[in-house]
Amino acid sequence: MVSGKGGTGKTTVAAAFALALAREGGRTLLVEVEGRQGIARLFGADALPYEERKIAVAPGGGEVFGLAIDAERALLDYLQMFYKLGSAGRALKKLGAIDFATTIAPGLRDVLLTGKACEAVRRKDKAGRFVYDHVVMDAPPTGRITRFLNVNDEVAGLARFGPIHNQAQAVMKVLKSPETAVHLVTLLEEMPVQETADGIAELRGVGLPVGRIIVNMTRPHHLDEGTLRAAAGERRAELAKSLSRAGLGGARRGGLAERLLDPLLEQAAEHAGRVELEREQRAVLEGLDVAAYELPQLGAGVDLAGLYELATELRKQVGTE
Repeated sequence: MVSGKGGTGKTTVAAAFALALAREGGRTLLVEVEGRQGIARLFGADALPYEERKIAVAPGGGEVFGLAIDAERALLDYLQMFYKLGSAGRALKKLGAIDFATTIAPGLRDVLLTGKACEAVRRKDKAGRFVYDHVVMDAPPTGRITRFLNVNDEVAGLARFGPIHNQAQAVMKVLKSPETAVHLVTLLEEMPVQETADGIAELRGVGLPVGRIIVNMTRPHHLDEGTLRAAAGERRAELAKSLSRAGLGGARRGGLAERLLDPLLEQAAEHAGRVELEREQRAVLEGLDVAAYELPQLGAGVDLAGLYELATELRKQVGTE
């Protein structure tokens, strides 16, 4: 499960995880549950239907399959599986009953979405082998992830026994198993880090397994400590001499070096401030006692090639554990 505050790149990280896990001949299912078709856009594919479809080949020959889970279709599957309604279920959909049910009972909706993903986790082929080596879910944002996954509490008011109750129990067994992890994506900024800390506390509070913190879109620090201090203190004379030694003209007033001072000092001071902020947020993350991976910011944005680059970086960090 990959979650994170909006804007942190959780869908991109989920896709990179799927590629990283599918290496060397493995099969990974990448699932989305929010109806945004973000996975299809990342992989340059057509909109995903309510069926598993191969969307990428990973290094080493592994395969990534995509699935966009729709709550209404999942409920039709559920009605067919447990009640054999078939065409009657489709008639309910035409009448709007399916949409009505999933709207007034959001807990039921979450049971259906997580239940479909967990079915894929447990599914085996005719030889008794698991169909997928890994299942990765692009899960809802951090603010909703605990409620979304803790479906047992959500359905407590709906049914205390029967098929719905049994389905919820089966889902919780998978979600709380040692093979499941909820990874939280963050940026080195105050709000995403705070939301990550809150999300970890909530997940731990209900016994859901916390995986790793993924620090996304990290940027290199171009200035050494001495230069950062100089930038923060606006040591004009020292910087002017440095520019002059670099061949950018004399340090005299009005010269090229002098004209470059103000914009360079402004950018350096901004960089120094960002470095300090990132240090503070790293300290907060370290205090959460959760191991972290880091992914770089891709200068040209994220395309398919960028996904493979991020997957390779994830693979390197996973391999060091």
